[in-house]
Amino acid sequence: MTSASDVSDAPRAPDASPVADAPPAYAPGASPPPIVPRRRLGRQVSAAAALLVFAMVLASVVRNEAFQWGLVARYFTTSAVLDGLLLTLWLTGVVMVLGFLFGTVLAVMRLSGNPVLRTLSWGYVWIFRSTPLLVQLLFWFNIGALYPTLGLGIPYGPQLFTVSTVDLLGPTLTAVIGLTLHESAYAAEVVRGGILSVDPGQTEAAQALGLSRRWTLHRIVVPQAMRSIVPTAGNMLIGTLKGTSIVSVLAVHDLLYSVQLTYNQNYQVIPLLMVATLWYIAVTTVLSAGQYHVERYYARGSSRSLPPTPLRLLRIRLAALRGRLNSATAPDGR
Repeated sequence: MTSASDVSDAPRAPDASPVADAPPAYAPGASPPPIVPRRRLGRQVSAAAALLVFAMVLASVVRNEAFQWGLVARYFTTSAVLDGLLLTLWLTGVVMVLGFLFGTVLAVMRLSGNPVLRTLSWGYVWIFRSTPLLVQLLFWFNIGALYPTLGLGIPYGPQLFTVSTVDLLGPTLTAVIGLTLHESAYAAEVVRGGILSVDPGQTEAAQALGLSRRWTLHRIVVPQAMRSIVPTAGNMLIGTLKGTSIVSVLAVHDLLYSVQLTYNQNYQVIPLLMVATLWYIAVTTVLSAGQYHVERYYARGSSRSLPPTPLRLLRIRLAALRGRLNSATAPDGR
């Protein structure tokens, strides 16, 4: 048997020692070591290369005397250019409003249970999306060759009044008709795609609550569909603004045609084309900013937090840059 003395004389197990890999404890008040971000050499090199190329292109544009920036500034706000710009904006607004009104009707027809309406809507979209816009404009401009006169009266009977097609359809009205019919085909697909993007369960839930089809479409389907419609509609708006330049072939005094008339007189082609380019860039920038805010408005409820506005994002970045500069210029800064 083992005696008490033997037990007392037996070697004891060493006490548990602290883990060797455990982080050392810092003294009270001592600051932890700074966290150094990972260096991304490839990102820095690519950014420097991109900035170098951008600086070279910008310097070549600014220093190239062929642009004649003095003439660009002189003609930028002339009455002929501003009148052409106003007509371009008017054409864009009218075509977009009429195009989306007609396109919404076509989209509803395409989603209808009536096979005749579906076929007619599909055929319209197929024809006008398959034909180049310039061909459509030239066709409507020469519609008088097919229908010299238009009248209203009893079918196969006497006409109440008639009007000459040449006198009725001028260049501006022809441009409005051609652009509207062209844009409505694309607007129909945009609206149809937005409606189809809404989960069918939303409509079924509304019907289960006893809501009418009109109320369901107005309060349930359309607000959710706008999240898909607005980005594409914004692109269509910008595309329509630039696409109105094609009406210059019909002698419509839009921005491009006004610029062409001017440089045909003074032969300053490049400066006048730069005037038109800068105006298109300015207007599309404003439209892009408006599109961002509309998208942000309809994004409510789809995400926990709305994306910051460009002004708010600029303030955040300036505050972060100011903080880095202050930490770098501090006496104990590294």
